[in-house]
Amino acid sequence: RQILSVAAINGLELHQIPVEFGVTNKTPGFLAKFPYGKIPVFEDLQGWTLIEGTPIARYLSGVGGKSDLLGSNAKEVALIDQWIHFAEHEIGVPVWCLMGFIFYSFSGPFTREQVERLVRALTYVESYLATRPSGYLVGNSVTLGDLVLTGVVLNSARLSIGAAERAQYPFVFAHYAKVTEDERIKQYWGTDTFVEVAITEPQTA
Repeated sequence: RQILSVAAINGLELHQIPVEFGVTNKTPGFLAKFPYGKIPVFEDLQGWTLIEGTPIARYLSGVGGKSDLLGSNAKEVALIDQWIHFAEHEIGVPVWCLMGFIFYSFSGPFTREQVERLVRALTYVESYLATRPSGYLVGNSVTLGDLVLTGVVLNSARLSIGAAERAQYPFVFAHYAKVTEDERIKQYWGTDTFVEVAITEPQTA
């Protein structure tokens, strides 16, 4: 979502190739260009390639010049990078760990540790956003930091943050709404996959 959002904001046209995970990324043609076999990937018209979602989004953020997705000065650039790293590691990692618990029945203590880590991170973001009149993490318009945060918040709300928990983070979810209701990118987001009740028991894959 963040890659498509960046492209839309910067007025870039991406040619998306249909991908069947576990099939397309194991073909000889794919592996010849992307030996690690991981998705998403990017290739430009000159054959230059990138792997990993955030580096791809960061590259596209700097192409086109229609926005300040990466910031307009050195301090903004650093703050945006700060929030990208925080979102991916302090929210994204525990959410992925909890996803493993749901499908592979990890231990109770491990699960509680990840939930506590997620709560601590969301509480920190909540208190920060409460100080931001613009509603954005940095500056007065959407940046790559906002898009990355929005992505991990979406994943958490599809799994570990039910309606009751979401009520505890009004600024976090106001930020989510502000970013995702942008007419340029709203087609890539939504709330239809939010869970009403946090999933706390192992599920069958």
